[in-house]
Amino acid sequence: MLFDFFDTHAHYDDAKFDQDREKLLSDLPKQGISNVINAGACIKSSHASVKLAETYDYFYATVGVHPHNAAEVTDFEILRDLCKNKKVVAIGEIGLDYHYDHSPRDIQRHSFAKQLNLAKELNMPVVIHSREAAADTMAIIKESALKNGVLHCYSGHLPMALEYIEMGFYISISGVVTYKNAEKTREVAAGIPLDRLLIETDAPYLSPIRGKRNDSTNLHIIAEAIANARGIKKEEVAETSSQNARKLFLKGVL
Repeated sequence: MLFDFFDTHAHYDDAKFDQDREKLLSDLPKQGISNVINAGACIKSSHASVKLAETYDYFYATVGVHPHNAAEVTDFEILRDLCKNKKVVAIGEIGLDYHYDHSPRDIQRHSFAKQLNLAKELNMPVVIHSREAAADTMAIIKESALKNGVLHCYSGHLPMALEYIEMGFYISISGVVTYKNAEKTREVAAGIPLDRLLIETDAPYLSPIRGKRNDSTNLHIIAEAIANARGIKKEEVAETSSQNARKLFLKGVL
């Protein structure tokens, strides 16, 4: 039985897919993957995401500057131009990353705020990356007054997830939910309202099969782990999360 899966966050422009990208992406719809959003993380990958979205009917793109790359970009008008493409459905992935600090934190915060404001101006959802920066991420989002988007690969606690949902956001769960030490993520997966849940692979990263390259065919493993945490059927996770994704990202497209 094929399920209706929507992978809300992947990076198929990554070099890890260079050897078999065309075959893999051509085959995904045959395996129940109805839609994929390829996430931009810098100007180059944002362009690549748009190209993939134009190549594959079931693909869509986000465009944005990841906190790792925040120091590289001062002019965000290129993102505004990319957003004119009908296959671009969100600004992202954007946010803060205090784990690696590849860009200075003040520059990360400035870049994040600028892109949130752009998304608000364009009436587009945002895809948020937050790692070891929970308080600042929340504060900057609240200051922007933007209430439309998703916390990608959410790694925080349940109470904050519920606060984001009250603000209007969705919570996305990745393959991390299958890891032995991920009790916090399973608590979130079980505790948030089902109508605010999204699922993703973050391919080629965060594979539920450790040591293997991740791709969208692993969504069924992620959905099963969430279903087990919630005490419901995998089919319900797949169908509801896909409906949620279309409501957030594709309401102005379909």
